[in-house]
Amino acid sequence: MTDADTGTTTAADWPAWQESWDRQQEWYMPDREERLRVMLDMVEAVVGTSPRVLDLACGTGTITARLLARFPDATSTGVDLDPALLTIAEGTFAGDPRVTFVTADLKDPDWPTGLPHDSYDAVLTATALHWLHNEPLADLYGRVAGLVRDGGVFMNADHMIDETTPGINAAERALRHARMDQAKKAKKGAVLDWAEWWQLAAKDPALAEPTARRFEIYGEHADGDMPSAAWHARVLREKGFAEARPVWCSPSDTLLLALK
Repeated sequence: MTDADTGTTTAADWPAWQESWDRQQEWYMPDREERLRVMLDMVEAVVGTSPRVLDLACGTGTITARLLARFPDATSTGVDLDPALLTIAEGTFAGDPRVTFVTADLKDPDWPTGLPHDSYDAVLTATALHWLHNEPLADLYGRVAGLVRDGGVFMNADHMIDETTPGINAAERALRHARMDQAKKAKKGAVLDWAEWWQLAAKDPALAEPTARRFEIYGEHADGDMPSAAWHARVLREKGFAEARPVWCSPSDTLLLALK
């Protein structure tokens, strides 16, 4: 087995690519696994241990992998538009009848028509919807409300910025970035940032073509919004959820739960 971070991974070494993606994401979010653990705690609390889940903006299938490891009787539909990350996800879960992937643009109002099910016990997403501006995100929340069954749950773990606290925000950001720099120096190049990870993906024979298509779709990075947790909770209630509030937070990020 080779390591994706060395640039020598084989085309079929999907576990190495998953691990490489996780390490890259964890450099930005050291508490990433904690938020995902709490997310699954709340899935169990609200809808039990054999849920039908929609993994929204699924990427490489991070949530799906943790879902199935904890709840073997769960099923997951992963939805994304990124061809490179979907290639990794499809390679990782190939042959697993519990998992289905759908290519769809979440800004397209008709994207739910491509799903294999009309309703889900839980719709889960993490570190993805900040790519959207507020208006299309509010529209998306309306469609999500139509997919969650009564008594079901939606959770979004993402960057949620309270613009009424600029001093606190600046202090938190400065400390976070200083620690990121320290971690990168300590590991002497073993930690990849976002741009470096994509440069490596572009060199892999299995990912070069979907990575090129990915940058045609998104460019270097989308310029979305990061509204506050209060904004998310308010809009989710307006779009049809009965309750909505944070169930976990760090100084920069929030896991917000909405109950249908």
